[in-house]
Amino acid sequence: MKKMLTLFVALTVWTASLAQDSPYMTKSLSNDAVNDVYARTSGGGIAVSGVSVSETRIEVYITGNNNRNTLSKEEIKKRLEDYNLDVSVSGHKVTAVAEPKHNNMNWKQGLNISFKIYVPQNVSTDLNTSGGGIDLTNLSGTHNFSTSGGGLELKKLTGTVRGKTSGGGINLTDSGGDIVLSTSGGGIDVDDCSGQIRLNTSGGGIDLNRLDGTIEAETSGGPVRGDNIKGQLTAHTSGGGVTLRALACSVDASTSGGNMEVEISQLGKFVTVSNSGGNVNLSLPGNQGLNLKLRGNKIKTNNLSNFTGEMDEDNINGKINGGGVPVNVQTSGNVTLAIR
Repeated sequence: MKKMLTLFVALTVWTASLAQDSPYMTKSLSNDAVNDVYARTSGGGIAVSGVSVSETRIEVYITGNNNRNTLSKEEIKKRLEDYNLDVSVSGHKVTAVAEPKHNNMNWKQGLNISFKIYVPQNVSTDLNTSGGGIDLTNLSGTHNFSTSGGGLELKKLTGTVRGKTSGGGINLTDSGGDIVLSTSGGGIDVDDCSGQIRLNTSGGGIDLNRLDGTIEAETSGGPVRGDNIKGQLTAHTSGGGVTLRALACSVDASTSGGNMEVEISQLGKFVTVSNSGGNVNLSLPGNQGLNLKLRGNKIKTNNLSNFTGEMDEDNINGKINGGGVPVNVQTSGNVTLAIR
């Protein structure tokens, strides 16, 4: 049987608080088996956290739109008459929806309605808000979410993750799986993650730290920085420089808007570096078989031992130690190659 919470029975099933940092309404879910979460709000944020069954619950936070965060119970009740507020459980699915009844309502009389949802770890989510951020913590399953009004804070996620925002940055930590994230309104910061990860932003830089897997990162609005990456990395920016250190991976990196510094501690299957807007500094491990193909305005190298091939001021094409991993560098600026 569907369990519907309405404003008419709110006093019997919810606890209320007027403090900004306390929920206006709280409902326990400890007696409900939950597999899926569906949440929508146009004036607040959404947070979903994986917890033990005994801690499962939904919290609703309500504040005023016009910076009047402390509203009386009577004011909130009156303003809620202009909203459809649906919190229900049916077929192992939690639904939490808050939306205005009319498109032309006075925004000064509007409400910011946010949800904090605590559910078992192994659930899937479908979330959307146009008025705040989205926060996911300690979850597995399939997750689809979007916001046009805030950032994405993501921690300890596994499974399939699809998220986007046009109103803020993205922070992803301690996660793994098949992950696709995009933003047009901020930077992306990813730490301590693994799996297949695809990242895109048109509004900021990208920072990558301690990753293992197949990583694709693209920005048109800032630099790309990476440190301690294993597996395979594809990184592109048209709006800044590229700085990559302690790489133990195959790498394909490019920019049209700045200098590039690429330091590889352990070679993968290939090295491809392209720059149409600056210089390239490339550091490679020694005692390796390499197929070198470098072109630039001017090329500077340390002593290349066991090299066979062609070498001049703006071009190197040949092999080191009989050949091996292909290393391709092309730039309109200068190239500095160091083999250590």
